[in-house]
Amino acid sequence: MYTLPTYHQYGISPQLVERVKLKMKNPAVKERIKKLVDGLTKSDLQDRSKVRRLVKSSASILNENLSGAQEEQLVQFVIAQKIDPRNTLHLIKLWSMFR
Repeated sequence: MYTLPTYHQYGISPQLVERVKLKMKNPAVKERIKKLVDGLTKSDLQDRSKVRRLVKSSASILNENLSGAQEEQLVQFVIAQKIDPRNTLHLIKLWSMFR
């Protein structure tokens, strides 16, 4: 039986995910996002205000207009994942969720 990816449980639309994935194929956009997330720590990704700033900055780079509700869904999703950017297994899990 097929189960929905985790982001669905937070109300994040598959259309938004697909648009972002397509935009991330642009090397210039990808580099700007990489610079934005460079040096982040696990505690940064558990701090609601830092995550909200990251979501807003990322949306701006990607030219995505997010509603307040969409921003909140993304913030909740990131915090719930308990991502450690220095843990390869966490990064593989995220990659497989969005491939």
